[in-house]
Amino acid sequence: MRIMPRHRASLVWPCVFTCAAAAILVSLGVWQLHRLAWKEGLIPEIETRANGAPQPFPPVAEWPKLRPEDCEYRHVAAEGTFENGKEALVFRASGGAAGKQPGYLVLTPLRLTSGGYVIVNRGFVPFDRKEQSTRLAGLIQGETKITGLMRQPEARNFFTPADDLAAGTYFTREPDLIAKHFGLAPAAPFGIDADDTPVSGGWPKGGATERNLPNNHFSYALTWFGLALALVGVFAVFAWQRG
Repeated sequence: MRIMPRHRASLVWPCVFTCAAAAILVSLGVWQLHRLAWKEGLIPEIETRANGAPQPFPPVAEWPKLRPEDCEYRHVAAEGTFENGKEALVFRASGGAAGKQPGYLVLTPLRLTSGGYVIVNRGFVPFDRKEQSTRLAGLIQGETKITGLMRQPEARNFFTPADDLAAGTYFTREPDLIAKHFGLAPAAPFGIDADDTPVSGGWPKGGATERNLPNNHFSYALTWFGLALALVGVFAVFAWQRG
């Protein structure tokens, strides 16, 4: 029986580990390339949705069936009455299209003519317009029709501060949370970002939706492939030194 040299035997498990880890890293790189292809197809689809003619806002019966990926940035029109006494403010470090200064997004429930509620992001206000009393001219009274883009809730992360519900100040756009706080039901599980139609007094400024979808999948793929190559290189050096 032929016995494997000791230095070669000592390389068996490092080789197994290297091959397994490299395979995982390569598969992650391939997955990112698939995500890249998906994202590159999604971006023009979203632009088409956002720039198309506004569609009627979905009725309550359709809400449970809607998937976020199918309705995000859909251009819609909704009719109803704003409940201005139930306003919520979402902090923003920048106003986006409304300016670089920090401030708040003004989120107001719209009681839909067809039934139910939807939380509408009416637009941005700077700090000195936080109080509703400083922008009374911008309040829309009575039944109205708005157009804007459907938006799914923002995700929280470890660094998201806690909301101040007593002050009506939030740090993410979460329609469900805001509707629950005000006791609104049934409420749409998504919101609407109002378009840039001017309002009396100039505030809030709508149309601040930013459609800058992150698309870093190619760089992520290069990172995974690079790590796989580096791992193989380290093993090759290790094996050469042991040989």
